[in-house]
Parts: sequence; structure tokens; C-alpha cells
Amino acid sequence: MHNRTIGRTLFVLFNSLLLTVITLLGIFPFLHLLSISLSSNIAAIAGEVKLWPVGFNLDAYSYLAQKVEFFRSLWVSIERVILGTAINLFLVFITAYPLSKSTEAFRLRTKYVWFFAITMFFGGGLIPTYMIVLSTGLINSIWALILPGALSVWNMVLMLNFFRSIPKELDEAATIDGAGHWRILFQIYLPVSLPSIATIGLFTIVGHWNSWFDGILYLNSPDKYPLQTYLSSLIMSSSSQMASLSVEQIKAMGNMSEKTLRAAQIFMGALPIMLVYPFSQKYFIKGMTVGSVKE
Repeated sequence: MHNRTIGRTLFVLFNSLLLTVITLLGIFPFLHLLSISLSSNIAAIAGEVKLWPVGFNLDAYSYLAQKVEFFRSLWVSIERVILGTAINLFLVFITAYPLSKSTEAFRLRTKYVWFFAITMFFGGGLIPTYMIVLSTGLINSIWALILPGALSVWNMVLMLNFFRSIPKELDEAATIDGAGHWRILFQIYLPVSLPSIATIGLFTIVGHWNSWFDGILYLNSPDKYPLQTYLSSLIMSSSSQMASLSVEQIKAMGNMSEKTLRAAQIFMGALPIMLVYPFSQKYFIKGMTVGSVKE
């Protein structure tokens, strides 16, 4: 018993140490980015900034507050997240519900499941997808960022498995009371699926917020770029942009450089999505198998 107690203690200490190291490895890059954005241009260019600002100043954020392009792209990302998440969740719900039924209740269930499963492993390719988006008139609109991936099959499978874990007694009782499929879905299935909905919703929000390549692919006007596409184009063309600045613009930048301004924009772009995780943590703890009836 004594040996097992010592072993258990060592096991807990090792796990705590390992998780602490992993947590610090995830936090350090953000601290480094924030420190650069709050440091002087000389310290940032010289590479003297580590985890604490050197020559603390807020010039980068003051200059960023005056950039119309940044806030315009931020609004495009917010609009994309709201519309994309709403459409994605709705399609996931109405697709997962019938596929969660038994074969006796839905004879073609297996065929439809295989139909959706194949799309997880095989795709049409970049050029055919672009041609479809072009032919449907979605190019250079926000719908080009939302509709091509409106239904996530992976999220649908997660929701399908959760729906199948819901006791059949709920479905049968609602049917006896005269409820139809739409009422059963929205008044019975979804209210008991909040942990699953929150998890899938968070996956969808993060996916839309971090996506950048489709903006370059489908949008012709930089004014319609979402935030991540704007930041990626900014990073790739930062040197040429700084070289094209006028003397007045350089003076207006004050005690900052292209590096500190870029760090400030990247940090501000990542901050909203980082703030979502603490409020969604309890749903991850509950997991995907929470039911409403215990037998």
C-alpha cells in the first residue's frame, strides 16, 4: 500500500509537471508576440525582446487604432463567423438527425452515411472547386467563404453519434404526443445536446476565424479580405509596404517599426478567439456523451 501511494504521488507530480510544460509552451509564443508589440522599434529590430517588453510603449496600438483596413477586415471576419457558424450548425442538425435513426426507420440511412463519409477522404480538388464557385457567381463575395464548406461532415458525424446516444424513449414519447420531426429535433434533441452543440460551434468558429487561404483564392478585392487573409497578405508584403511609406507616414509611426506593428495586428487578430475558450471549457469537460435520461 505504501509503495502504491508513493507511485501514485510520483505519477501525479509527473503529470502535473508535463502539463505545466505543455501549457507554458503554448503561452510563451503569445507572450513573446505581445512583448514585441509593446517594445520600442530598436529593441524589436535588434531581437532583444523575449518575454518582457523592452522600451515599453503603446505606439503600435495607437497607430493600429487608426488603420481602417484592419477594422474593416475584422468586421468581415466577424460577419463570416456569425453567418458561417449559424449555417453550418443548422445544416449539421438537419443532416445528423435523420441519419441518427435506425435502418428500420430510415431505409436509405446506410447509403447516405457512406455518401457523406466518402467526402471526408476524397475531394474534387482546388480547380474544380474554384470553377464551381465561379460558375455560381460567388466570387468576390462573403458567400464564397461560407457556402463551399457550409456542411462539415466531421461535425455532422460527431452530432450524429450524440443523437444516437439519446434514449429512444424521448423520441417515442414525443411521437405519441403528436410531435413531428421538426419539433422533436428543435424542442427535444437540441436542448439536451448543448455540450455537443457548444463543442461543434467552437470548432466551427475557430475554423472560420483562422481560415485565410480561401480569401486569397475567391476574393479579388483586398477591401473584402477577412482578418486572417489581411494579416497573411500583410506579412508577405510587409517589406514592400514599409519601403513605399512617405516621410510623413514614417514620422507618424513614432517609436515603432514594421515588426512591432505586425506583432500588434497578429496579437489583436488572435485575441478574440482566445477569449472564447475559457467560457467554453465547461462544455469540453462535460464531453460529448451527456444525456438527459438515466436508466
